[in-house]
Amino acid sequence: MTNFKIRSKELSWLSFNERLLQEASKKEVPLIERLKFLGIYSNNLDEFFRIRVAILRRLATIDNLLLTEGELPADVLTQIEQTVVSQSKWFERIYSQLLKDLAEEDIFIINETQLTPEQGEYVTSFFKEEVRPRIMPVIIKKNQPLPTLNDDAIYLAVVMTKSKKEEYALIEVPTTILPRFVILPSENDERHIILLEDVIRFELKDIFYMFSFKTINSFIFKLTRDAELDLDDDVAESYVKILSKSLEKRGNSELVRFVHDKEIPDNFLTLLLKKLNFDKDDVIIGGSRIHNFKDFMGFPSIGKKHLYYPPNTPHPHPAIHPGEAYLASIAKKDILLHFPYQSFYHFIDLLREASIDPKVTEIKMTAYRMAKNSNVIHALINAARNGKKVTVVLELRARFNEQDNIQWGNLLTKEGVKVILGVPGLKVHSKLCLITRKEEKELVNYACIGTGNFNELTAKVFSDQMLWTANPSISKEVSKVFDFFFKNYKIGRYHHLLVSPFTMRYKMIQMIRQEIQMAKNGEKAEISIKCNNLVDPEIIGRLHDAAKAGVEVRLNVRGMFALFPDGTEEKDSIRSIGIIDRYLEHSRIFYFYCGGKENIYISSADLMSRNLDRRVEVSVPVYDPEIKKELKKFLDLQWRDNTSARILDNQLTNQINHCGEAPRLTSQLAFYDILQSDRADH
Repeated sequence: MTNFKIRSKELSWLSFNERLLQEASKKEVPLIERLKFLGIYSNNLDEFFRIRVAILRRLATIDNLLLTEGELPADVLTQIEQTVVSQSKWFERIYSQLLKDLAEEDIFIINETQLTPEQGEYVTSFFKEEVRPRIMPVIIKKNQPLPTLNDDAIYLAVVMTKSKKEEYALIEVPTTILPRFVILPSENDERHIILLEDVIRFELKDIFYMFSFKTINSFIFKLTRDAELDLDDDVAESYVKILSKSLEKRGNSELVRFVHDKEIPDNFLTLLLKKLNFDKDDVIIGGSRIHNFKDFMGFPSIGKKHLYYPPNTPHPHPAIHPGEAYLASIAKKDILLHFPYQSFYHFIDLLREASIDPKVTEIKMTAYRMAKNSNVIHALINAARNGKKVTVVLELRARFNEQDNIQWGNLLTKEGVKVILGVPGLKVHSKLCLITRKEEKELVNYACIGTGNFNELTAKVFSDQMLWTANPSISKEVSKVFDFFFKNYKIGRYHHLLVSPFTMRYKMIQMIRQEIQMAKNGEKAEISIKCNNLVDPEIIGRLHDAAKAGVEVRLNVRGMFALFPDGTEEKDSIRSIGIIDRYLEHSRIFYFYCGGKENIYISSADLMSRNLDRRVEVSVPVYDPEIKKELKKFLDLQWRDNTSARILDNQLTNQINHCGEAPRLTSQLAFYDILQSDRADH
């Protein structure tokens, strides 16, 4: 491979998160949706600190350790803090503008000092009936440790003064029990909202009535903990027990960030930081009086329709006909579903059909992140109740979903479903379902392979694909993957599927090399990759080789992007974009021209070392010519997007991809319209 350098994946991720701030600042984005983008940004940043920053902090304790990109972990941490502080200032400016824009729509987010007498009576009543029974203040003593504080919570740090003496207390704001946003009585078609912490502030004197104080004030803060799990892959101990222990430890893990109201008195801040064991090298950020903006993702539904994205009702798939069996439709022709443009309930209906079809004998499925009240799980339980042999490969180590998956595993086992709790040493991230049916004395397999989770809730906001096929070449190899789950030594040979950690890396590199050879022979050569993250050094190096050889390389990467796309010469440059819009781009699609054969895969895997080497992932080839055209059309629309696509350059400037100032094209809306017209044609 030619010499190349790797960008810090953490800094590239922060650049991705900044694109959410861009969306929140766009006037053309509906107003309430802009608020929600601030919530998504905040939620993402919390997880970034829990995972990425936590890992870097551990690595920074190892002397002279250099990261893949050649930097010291401590230097990257410094750059992260500088970037986050800068983004936080922009965040606050955007929020201030949104408050003004909301006011123009007669929507007001007010605090405890701005209540009318009538609103004050309402808040007092709400506090006494709903809030006061749920708050338990903690008095802070200088010689007494603090209780363990939750990293998913916000706290009010309370200061009571009398003469020269001060008393301190903490109150956890009960946002897990009560709504963060309280809608107040209003007049003249106005809508007034107060945050839950400001309800508490309004009644602070009532809470601490037994203290004699002259003044009482409160200041918000939150903290973030290291969320990494220390897993032991020793198969002698149950994964369930390991994870249960890890979940118990998570609340006591290392602190990695402290954000606070910048108006908090210095002496109180110093006391808090000392008790929490923060020091000057830790990430401590002063900001506004509002934190945990992630709750703004659930901002109440108020206001007029123009404040929201117009509803896009999912299209039925044109190859699925009412009254016709799903499996019969798949037997005729491969079907590709695009979520959320087409309904995920097609998949639930398929499972429901399989659960009662007397000829279906077996259903196997992988499960990573499931919906809270998963219809998918209930369909599988129903299949087991109807005498089908049902197996679920349940990945317990789906981060932040571990407890849910333990509970699903217990329920499935209770209902007679065979549950396989992942694979020792590997995460099962593939999205596979295999339905076996007896037809004319033969067993026929129907396979479903997707890019996203079997989750009906996330399928409404994540852009993903799922292929349904009865092609025996594909279904036979999907069956081999399930054989590996049953017996981890049965790896199998794959001629169609790309399966990590066994064949995906090798075959991806092989296909890149083939394009390079085509280019060197003077033939047409193209590579197009759409994924969420591109950080694997070897794949990046091969893509650089391809660009230098004259292969047209196009990259569409939503998140972490460690490749430097701008070469020293124009021919070395790699056209790269990232899309942030109404739906979260989540699908992974790999395209290789292959001398005109056009190899196209949809995949569960991003191009990260963990996905290629330490996870069970599956990429499936698309053979149907019509589906190939559909996917090419989807990719082409995204390349021509000039409203939501950002150019990924060496400087991480996030400039909109204007495409020569062509007419406005928003790829997500355009693709929705195309699927609608295709449906009409059928």
